[in-house]
Amino acid sequence: MTRARRWLLAFAAVALLLALVAWWASRPQRVASMVTSQLGSALGLEITARGSSEYWLAGGPRLVLRDVEARAPGAARPMLRAASVDVSVPWSTVRSRGADLAIKRIELDAPVLDVPMLQAWLASRPESEQKTPTLSDGLRVRDGRVLGAGWSVDALALDVPRVMPDKAVEANVSGRYVASDTRVPFALALTMTKPANDAGLGAHGTVTLEQPGRRMPATLRVSGPLHVDDHGMQIAPLRASIAARYTQKDVDLPFAFALNGPLRMESGAVSLSPAGIALRGKGLVPNLDGRAAFAYTDKAMLHLAGTLATWPDAWPALPPPIGQSTSPLPVILDYAGPFDFSSVARLQLARDDTRFDARFALPAVLAWIDAPPTSPLPPLSGRLTTPTLDIDGVILEGVDVRLHDATLDTAAP
Repeated sequence: MTRARRWLLAFAAVALLLALVAWWASRPQRVASMVTSQLGSALGLEITARGSSEYWLAGGPRLVLRDVEARAPGAARPMLRAASVDVSVPWSTVRSRGADLAIKRIELDAPVLDVPMLQAWLASRPESEQKTPTLSDGLRVRDGRVLGAGWSVDALALDVPRVMPDKAVEANVSGRYVASDTRVPFALALTMTKPANDAGLGAHGTVTLEQPGRRMPATLRVSGPLHVDDHGMQIAPLRASIAARYTQKDVDLPFAFALNGPLRMESGAVSLSPAGIALRGKGLVPNLDGRAAFAYTDKAMLHLAGTLATWPDAWPALPPPIGQSTSPLPVILDYAGPFDFSSVARLQLARDDTRFDARFALPAVLAWIDAPPTSPLPPLSGRLTTPTLDIDGVILEGVDVRLHDATLDTAAP
């Protein structure tokens, strides 16, 4: 075969290859169908893209899918939906047929992640070695939603500049947590020591608790090792500090709060137990140190056992000799009810030989504090026992006072 003929055949082969590539790239729906089919088979999911798709080869393969759904076979609803998914990969990923999980960039517009469906899918997957993909040009999410059992995260935005092996990962995330009439908008900067399970996680930013008639804007800083598995996630221990301000009508209470304990999230339930806590404030906010256990599913549950260093001056004055004592005050607080602390709580206080056991509803007590003085006692139900009590010079001994409120006497806890 002559040299000229060999060059002619080589040129024809290249031309044919280019023609095939051009034909393939000109049919993005065919490419999209092939990619979603192969990816779905690998993940055990049914993945569809009903909208128009786009495909580019210049600079490395890039595929844009629209109206995307991913669901487990036979599932009642999709695990993930998205208005569009834009994925760019290097040629090395194509050549490795997915063995190399190198990705340039992923962009998700209006994704909706169903957490119960995600947990069911994860539980069905066989155990295997987990590979962390790299994202050399990062990840972007806009207008996302995460749906849980009775709660959601709306208006989710996430920006991750890059994810590389054994390198720190930085991200910015914002959104709004919604549960019943509770709204918690947040904007946080996140850092992980590396993209791996049990790596150190840090976050700082702003979080605001919003409920009808009350707000609590806060600056938050948290850190701890993050562990994620098929059952949920945990940060143990979680170290958190909060500088916040509670506002309700004319009530304005700035305070600082810190805790240290294991945080667990599983199947829509959140728990933090046992945790060391510290509360610092001025005015109506006491200085408190103690231990706490907290859980939240469809309602909040709290048990707190600690010590008040002193009786705050802004609280109603205690009669002598109780008020003259400088002894600290052991305190136990129990609550079970809505997250806004609007239900009835139980409070136990002690100082020296004095004991106080009461039930109260926080909104009613705050309203009593804020209202013109009409009653010397806050709205509560309970019992006070003390050896001696001095009321305007009248000395009472063996005091046993019982307070009754029909709405509080039989209420739990």
